[in-house]
Amino acid sequence: MSGSNGPTDTRAYQSLAEDCPFGSAEQPKRSTGRLVMHSMAMFGREFCYAVEAAYVTPVLLSVGLPKSLYSMVWLLSPILGFLLQPVVGSASDHCRARWGRRRPYILTLGVMMLLGMALYLNGDAAVSALVANPRQKLVWAISITMIGVVLFDFSADFIDGPIKAYLFDVCSHQDKEKGLHYHALFTGFGGALGYLLGAIDWMHLELGKLLGTEFQVMFFFSALVLTLCFITHLCSIPEDPLRDDATDPPLQPDPQGSSLSADGMPRYGSIEKVKNGDADTGLPVQGGKNKKPSGQSQRTMSMKSLLRALVNMPSHYRCLCISHLIGWTAFLSNMLFFTDFMGQIVYHGDPYGAHNSTEFLIYERGVEVGCWGLCINSVFSSVYSYFQKVMVSYIGLKGLYFMGYLLFGLGTGFIGLFPNVYSTLVLCSMFGVMSSTLYTVPFNLIAEYHREEEKEKQQEVPGGPDNHGRGKGVDCAALTCMVQLAQILVGGGLGFLVNMAGSVVVVVITASAVALIGCCFVALFVRYVD
Repeated sequence: MSGSNGPTDTRAYQSLAEDCPFGSAEQPKRSTGRLVMHSMAMFGREFCYAVEAAYVTPVLLSVGLPKSLYSMVWLLSPILGFLLQPVVGSASDHCRARWGRRRPYILTLGVMMLLGMALYLNGDAAVSALVANPRQKLVWAISITMIGVVLFDFSADFIDGPIKAYLFDVCSHQDKEKGLHYHALFTGFGGALGYLLGAIDWMHLELGKLLGTEFQVMFFFSALVLTLCFITHLCSIPEDPLRDDATDPPLQPDPQGSSLSADGMPRYGSIEKVKNGDADTGLPVQGGKNKKPSGQSQRTMSMKSLLRALVNMPSHYRCLCISHLIGWTAFLSNMLFFTDFMGQIVYHGDPYGAHNSTEFLIYERGVEVGCWGLCINSVFSSVYSYFQKVMVSYIGLKGLYFMGYLLFGLGTGFIGLFPNVYSTLVLCSMFGVMSSTLYTVPFNLIAEYHREEEKEKQQEVPGGPDNHGRGKGVDCAALTCMVQLAQILVGGGLGFLVNMAGSVVVVVITASAVALIGCCFVALFVRYVD
């Protein structure tokens, strides 16, 4: 960012967090290796998501979960995420841990993901070894498996916001764009690898015989991949802690000049003093004494102020959230029912037939082929995310956003109207276009909005009114909680539509219609920064 070099140079802007001045100097250029390391969290998360998609239904069926509890399993996690994600985003904006603002939350959520996988993949085996009474065994197995599924979904959905905010905090604008593309690239790779490992018949291999069941094999791989990926991610780019001289001791001068980085710019997390008469809206850079009264010290955003900030967010943020909701509703409508669509509509199988009947075996074959279609989606998502970097210079973010929704809408429409095995597998590549678009373009727009606000803030008179009541963590959380809201809409509405229509084909037709509506919305209502 530009700024004068005189003694009154502020360079920091009043953060997008109420009453909380954060430093916001332009970050140094990050190497490709560091950005790749940062993206490994998305690889590990998506790998575990693929394992869950492949195994959670068999696990739930194997422990005897009643059908009446299915809706609770799938709706509880997104409801909790939708309600709590902005709260966690705000809390991370104000976090003063020595390790940084975002990484403590990412580490905690990563451990919760690991615990959730351990419970739903190993819970039945653990209960069988510890409980002898058949009735108690059934109750405990169902309870532990449900807790594991909800805990994993909750943590995996939650963690996306802090990861994106972490990237935005420590990278320059150009590196944010590169980092988001690497995120999408490794998201696709992680999903593809997860689906491929899930398609292997491990019980005929030595590892399967050693660990006991395929559930334990997949937990072994999931735990290993997730642990290595998150260690790499957390060690990728350092965060400086957010300091408050009202509670922290003054910074000691160092050879580089206190909180200034080697290039003379204020480091991330440093807070500069901006004087306006007797009012101090910031804190000293070079360890001077804090003149702000203790009663005005940094406070964590309350639920009331958080809700006020979300309700009063600028209209272009609200429109971006709505477009993200439309996109994820269309995408999840198709993805959550795709293997069932392949088994029933494309292969004409019967999931309710006897398990040794021809119709049920045909249905299972369709589900297996559907998993390969999801693998194609993941691979093409990675490939497309690579070409996005080239395409954005020609058609811009608006063109990428519109094209992602359009291709997905047309692809799912053709799949629903002409259900054929080979054409369906080819058109699965359009799912990859949509997933890559949803993982990159909205967050690129958030970064553009933040950069625009920073420039406007630099031009404002010091001590003027602050119209920004949000932090980057809150903005990322507000955007990602649209995924949970989409899950709630899909989980609560599509089952009703399928029962009304009497065929699962209504799912892909609905996904196509919603995506095409999204085309109009992103073209007419979403604001794009020149």
